[in-house]
Amino acid sequence: MRISLFLTGLVVVSLLAINVFAENGVTNDQIVLGQSCALTGPAEALGTGMAAGLNACFEEANAAGGINGRKIKLITKDDGYEPNRAIENVRQLIDKDHVFALIGEVGTPTSKAVVPIAEEAGVPFFGPFTGAEFLRNPYRKFVVNVRGSYFQEMEKLVEYLVDKQGLKNIACFYQNDGYGQAGLEGLEKALTKRSMKLVAMGTYERNTLAVKGAVLKIRKAKPDAIVMVGAYKPCAEFIKLAKKTGMKDTTYCNISFVGTEALRDALGKDGEGCIISQVVHFPWDKSVSLVDQYQNAMKTYQPKAKLGFVSLEGYMVGKLFCKAMEKVTGDPSRDGLIAALDNTGAFDLGGVTLEFGPDDHQGMDEVFLTIIKEDAITPL
Repeated sequence: MRISLFLTGLVVVSLLAINVFAENGVTNDQIVLGQSCALTGPAEALGTGMAAGLNACFEEANAAGGINGRKIKLITKDDGYEPNRAIENVRQLIDKDHVFALIGEVGTPTSKAVVPIAEEAGVPFFGPFTGAEFLRNPYRKFVVNVRGSYFQEMEKLVEYLVDKQGLKNIACFYQNDGYGQAGLEGLEKALTKRSMKLVAMGTYERNTLAVKGAVLKIRKAKPDAIVMVGAYKPCAEFIKLAKKTGMKDTTYCNISFVGTEALRDALGKDGEGCIISQVVHFPWDKSVSLVDQYQNAMKTYQPKAKLGFVSLEGYMVGKLFCKAMEKVTGDPSRDGLIAALDNTGAFDLGGVTLEFGPDDHQGMDEVFLTIIKEDAITPL
């Protein structure tokens, strides 16, 4: 009896010791990650794309043995691109599911709502699908960005429209929230650099298609180009209505968050000539090793998902996470993950290098332009 009780006591003490020293979301054979994103609503293609890319990467990694023997498990919850739902999801992921990190959040308003929760809990906020400046400046220890910023995307678009095409009258159609404001600020900054101002602005409310008022307001200014900061469904609705009401010769531009393939599909023939800035390489250029790996992983592990810029970004985010975790010294820990990023500096994902440092948590600065021509997406 005494021996039995003694052994039981040792087991209990051992288990308590494991619980004390083990990081949340990490066991001997598993690392659990959490994702809150839009799987329904006007931004659903963005959430499903990010989730598909992440899962393709993690399933590929798991098939190869995982991260030092630990398989990666991703828990994805639908927030419908609504901040309140994102808050509820993140609290469940942290408090109930005890995830090691949050990864692949989709959107500026949702990210803005949940980042304080993640930071307070000391949980890494890894690879969000947004270029919002508040995630970059000021520096945030637990926020890790893969993509370039909206400021950089707007600079690239204005460089093309104004410096190369010589257009003078630029208008902006934007979502009336943190995302839209972030894009608008970047656009105004790029124009101010050239001693220019917007000729008109129009807005719509998130998760609606109420764009008619914005079309009528912007049309009065007779813009040469309209730079758009929105999700694919309202942006497509705007372009279709604008062309019907006399703005057929206007140049329409979108930033990466719009969801390029979803926008093209929603526009149909009205997509001709639409320009979209991108923050990842062309997903069909297999001469880039990373893209070749991505395509093979998607074909093997996510065969029903379409190739595209969003899922490629998800795959890149997953790839960076895996490579950084492999660099962690000792047992997996959140602080160890951040230290691995800061100390390693450069991560080669396969012909695409991401660079980080102690005060720089944005991996890429490159921006590429694409255009819809004859229902195909091509580099511009």
